[in-house]
Amino acid sequence: MADQLPVTERQYRLVEKIDETPEVLTIRLAPSDGATMRFDPGMFIMTSGLDGSQKRYVSRSFSIASDPSSPVIELYIVKRSHVGTAIEHTSHFVDSAVGDLYYVKGPYGQFRFDPRENAKVLFIAGGTGLAPFVSMLRHIKVLNSGNDIDLIYSIKYPTEIIRKQELEAYATGLGLKTTITVTRPQPGDGWTGETGHVDANLIGRHSADVAERTCYICGPPAFVKAVKDALVSLGVKPEKISADVWDTGS
Repeated sequence: MADQLPVTERQYRLVEKIDETPEVLTIRLAPSDGATMRFDPGMFIMTSGLDGSQKRYVSRSFSIASDPSSPVIELYIVKRSHVGTAIEHTSHFVDSAVGDLYYVKGPYGQFRFDPRENAKVLFIAGGTGLAPFVSMLRHIKVLNSGNDIDLIYSIKYPTEIIRKQELEAYATGLGLKTTITVTRPQPGDGWTGETGHVDANLIGRHSADVAERTCYICGPPAFVKAVKDALVSLGVKPEKISADVWDTGS
């Protein structure tokens, strides 16, 4: 998987827009020319849209959640970013409509996964950092590669679980062991699972053989650093840790 995949830029059309959670949109883009982009699970793309005068929006990067065999690219979009309680940025996708045109350029990144190379893996995601792991899980399913997979997924609120039913189905279909931890539990929210940030204690309790696994992390910078440090403290060799840093998460 060390080969350099070609970077292309092509026009895509928005074909589906789903309110995935109160904070996240699921967006699906289909290529206007029908050609499938070559990428490995874990990689990302740059997207730019067109306004009413056909000028491009600023490009933004998103991890791909689709399986590489799918011509449709699936993305998870944070609707609005905040500084404190104030809205700092609203995604253009919030006001987009099916049929809108976008330019997609990629793929990019060295955060790449081949299910045939690592039999035992631990995926650790923060917020929309789940996206590359959905791609990886879908690829494992397509290949029927039989990987031993632990997933630790950190979210702010119980309502923010992305692809909840799909993850639940993988527990049976792939033997996926998922641990979800909520960092901002609220009185009366009904959450009875793990709470708090991902640390060595939580990882050790839910992935006891972590030192035997290849570990992948995706989330905001502070999340990634804390998880890396926790993994090293648990005996995971640095060369068995791969990380992708995002600017949004739990």
